[in-house]
Amino acid sequence: MTDPGPPIMQLVGVGKTYQTRDGKGVVALTPSTLDIQAGEFLSIVGPSGCGKTTLLNMMAGLIAPSSGSIQIAQSAGTAPRIGLVFQRPVLLPWRRVIDNVLLPVEVMGLAPPEAYRARALELLAMVGLEGFANAYPSELSGGMQQRVSIARSLVYDSAVLLMDEPFAALDAMTREELNLELLRIWKMTGRTIVFVTHNIPEAVLLSDRIVVMTPRPGQVREIVPVPLPRPRALSLMGDPDFGAIADRIRGMLRPAGAALAA
Repeated sequence: MTDPGPPIMQLVGVGKTYQTRDGKGVVALTPSTLDIQAGEFLSIVGPSGCGKTTLLNMMAGLIAPSSGSIQIAQSAGTAPRIGLVFQRPVLLPWRRVIDNVLLPVEVMGLAPPEAYRARALELLAMVGLEGFANAYPSELSGGMQQRVSIARSLVYDSAVLLMDEPFAALDAMTREELNLELLRIWKMTGRTIVFVTHNIPEAVLLSDRIVVMTPRPGQVREIVPVPLPRPRALSLMGDPDFGAIADRIRGMLRPAGAALAA
């Protein structure tokens, strides 16, 4: 077996407790440990309220853990940039598509802007939106808007891409299309992707490994490998090995009463 090398991100005993107005503590996540390898596709599944989004937000640096530590591998003395894709595209309606993609470049003060504009156009072509650079979000479908969001998360060369149920609001056909599109982008860019979802078949289709969370207060219960061949197509969902992995994950969650997608 090939040595995967040091993890690109390492969570050691990471937990989160929120304080209420009356001073009481609400435990969202009990101490959990997880290694994320460079270039892997890792999904996180679990019941609603188990701390999946909290865990992702701590990885992104948006909130600080109450306990434990998150270590990010450095390259040439610099920690890799992290991209974040939310459940909804969160595009600014008064900005054209190209300007929405370039928003992180402006906020971070990256230069030269001309180089990033060229990169943004390349990314729009990569996600199937060539010719839409000057369109406004209102002129795009929901699936197209989410493609813009993905391009925006990649424009500043993020090594790790964190995705919080990015396709949950889309219809089934668009969701399947974007699953395949995401696999193509992942292969082309070599990014490390951490993907939160309630949909077990989606997690199996996309992932190298799947983190299964316990009910609230959440904790990493088990990490399930997905040794299915790549590249993957939707037809793989009919494979007995695919079904066995999905059933194994359902079995972990069903006793807890989790209502997850079949």
